[in-house]
Amino acid sequence: MNKEVLFGPAGLGPTKSAIATLEAFHAQGLRACELAFTHGAYIKSETDARTIQKRAAELGIELSIHAPYYVNLNSDDPVKRAATKQRILECCKVGEWLGAKVVVFHPGYYREGVDRIQAYTVVKEGIIDIMKELKKNKWVIQIAPETMGKINVFGSIDEISRLAQETGCAVCIDFAHILARDKKVDYALILKAFPQEEWHVHFSGIVYGEKGEKHHIKTGVKEWKALLAHLPRDKKIRIINESPDMVADAVVGMKLWGKL
Repeated sequence: MNKEVLFGPAGLGPTKSAIATLEAFHAQGLRACELAFTHGAYIKSETDARTIQKRAAELGIELSIHAPYYVNLNSDDPVKRAATKQRILECCKVGEWLGAKVVVFHPGYYREGVDRIQAYTVVKEGIIDIMKELKKNKWVIQIAPETMGKINVFGSIDEISRLAQETGCAVCIDFAHILARDKKVDYALILKAFPQEEWHVHFSGIVYGEKGEKHHIKTGVKEWKALLAHLPRDKKIRIINESPDMVADAVVGMKLWGKL
């Protein structure tokens, strides 16, 4: 069974130009888009959000959201942990209006003096709390902790895989982050770790060092071909490109996939 692979960029831009931007993406063949709520959920109006949702659905474009980068479910401050949950839930509320599939978020940082087993337990408890609120509100949107690219940040393949298995949350598999963190991409391991029928994926070129990710760069054709050759054919996959030239790079990936 060969399920569909959707490509799109990690950004929609301002609310006022969102419809025109979606139409431009559609014209290029793109069928996914992730809204970057980097500093918070910038869409405030439910009416605006539902207008965007309607047009995206008409165009066959699946939306997702990236929560603010400064969230931290493993903070040593319970007030900050509570604020993180609220920020993610705010993204979920707007995402529900938008008909978005998932809210992607960075789970947190390791803390000095707290081992990784303890860190995992705290992050897991936070995810469970958020998912209880989703159920309470009858929201269908999912939350997706992301595999992270720095070795001092929570988000290894094993940690994200276990969170999904033990809480039922979705996942965001960032192949560039995995390369930066592990210095290689073990596709067989990833396939085993993430048996879900649907994958939400991030991808781009990346510069990394001993401690992991430094910054994203344009996605080379060689990198695209390596990823696409290893994608499972029995899953639905959304690939969000996070390079500095994310729209053009997403189009390149889409065209290469069409040739396979």
